[in-house]
Amino acid sequence: MTTTTAPGGIRLGLRANLAQFTLLVLVNALVGGMLGQERTVLPLLADDVFHLSAYTAALTYILAFGATKAITNFFAGTWSDRYGRKPVLIAGWLIALPIPAMLAWGPSWGWIIAANVLLGVNQGLTWSTTVIMKIDLVGPERRGLAMGFNEAAGYGAVAVTAMATGAMAQHAGLRPEPFLLGAAYLVLALALSTLAVRETRDHARAEAALHPVPTATEVTTAQIARRTSFTDKALSAASQAGMVNNLNDALAWGIFPLLFAAHGLSVGQIGVLAALYPAVWGAGQMLTGWWSDHIGRKHLITAGMLLQAAAIGLVATATTFAAWAGAQILLGIGTALVYPTLLAVIGDVAHPAWRARAVGVYRLWRDGGFAVGALLAGILADAYGLTTAIWAVAALTAASGLIVAVRMYETHPRPALPGA
Repeated sequence: MTTTTAPGGIRLGLRANLAQFTLLVLVNALVGGMLGQERTVLPLLADDVFHLSAYTAALTYILAFGATKAITNFFAGTWSDRYGRKPVLIAGWLIALPIPAMLAWGPSWGWIIAANVLLGVNQGLTWSTTVIMKIDLVGPERRGLAMGFNEAAGYGAVAVTAMATGAMAQHAGLRPEPFLLGAAYLVLALALSTLAVRETRDHARAEAALHPVPTATEVTTAQIARRTSFTDKALSAASQAGMVNNLNDALAWGIFPLLFAAHGLSVGQIGVLAALYPAVWGAGQMLTGWWSDHIGRKHLITAGMLLQAAAIGLVATATTFAAWAGAQILLGIGTALVYPTLLAVIGDVAHPAWRARAVGVYRLWRDGGFAVGALLAGILADAYGLTTAIWAVAALTAASGLIVAVRMYETHPRPALPGA
């Protein structure tokens, strides 16, 4: 694996920074675990404990989570550039301290929504900074591989925790036991982030020095937001694909468990299905991130979005555990093709001097998909039923894949664009 020595003696590359990289992979697994504690239990909690009959009301926690995380992502990139990566990471864990108790003992649905506002801030700060720090450490040659490891750790932990909490809920009830696992994750993550993680902002500055562009540091946040969202064809195509990807993840999180329960599946079976999708997604990213470093990004993203659309359509038509399991596996494969590759596109195009802010803008769009998906799926499910909501999201996902095919240019091995 290539190691580059930058000005100041800072070494860029996976091998040169393996210890810190591995530590950040572990921290991101704990970030994913905080999300995974909700994947099986919360949709059932809305129905069985709080008796929310309307799908739109039941999905308000995803709406609150997605909107808060999206906004926090934007600021996480800016704050990481201004104050450093590590302070932002630690702040994300401190904000999360009340979450497990609020989920485990909150007396009303408003407490659950408030916990998910805090979870959105936690995820926006911690996941964004672990992404940025890994990109800082590995340099340009192994960016896809780095994102594959990062997302594999996060979503692998989502899967393991979703299955574990499903099993705990099957035997001990929906509350409080499943959320005590999240409390343990939180304590460990805060300790590691405070005591063991090291700042990486100097690595980004050292990489920027290898690619001096006079105007790079003069690019404003507003210009970066406009470029990432609209004017650059690759960045904007990645942003819309990221949003649609998380729109269909909101569907999988909030609607799929209700569909499975309506067909008579047990809590344990729902937990297995809730875990299958992120498990395949997580494990697959270790391959697909590396693969995109060798064959490019665009075609993997296009294929992944179209495969996701087909898998979601299969969920809508299936009626058995086995068929739904197959659909979840296909959905995981499709998402694995897309997720680390989209982040790698941002890393390819953005100059190191403004890369953290570009990542923040991309993740603003991407995680805004949670909010849009919760709102859209809830309204459609209330008006026309669960199946119609699922088919609508499948169509949107297919359309997003076609936009990537038409609009995005290949970004690898294309060098990072100038600061202009």
